[in-house]
Amino acid sequence: MKEAYYGLYKKIGLKVSYYRKLRGFTQEQLAEKIEKNTAFIGAVEAPNVNRTVSLGTLFDIANVLDVPPYKFFLDD
Repeated sequence: MKEAYYGLYKKIGLKVSYYRKLRGFTQEQLAEKIEKNTAFIGAVEAPNVNRTVSLGTLFDIANVLDVPPYKFFLDD
């Protein structure tokens, strides 16, 4: 991961966590629905872990959480 994008990945991870909890999913449930392991979701959501997420995976997460993908990039 380019260091310049670290803040953006951190923001995406925090948004994934927010929308996951808002929808009432555990990390394990979300991971199962997108065919990833729980450790992957944990790493994506952890603000102190440098974990990237592909656009395809982000689209899968957005679909499961019923959130338009652009919402993960907004500053709100």
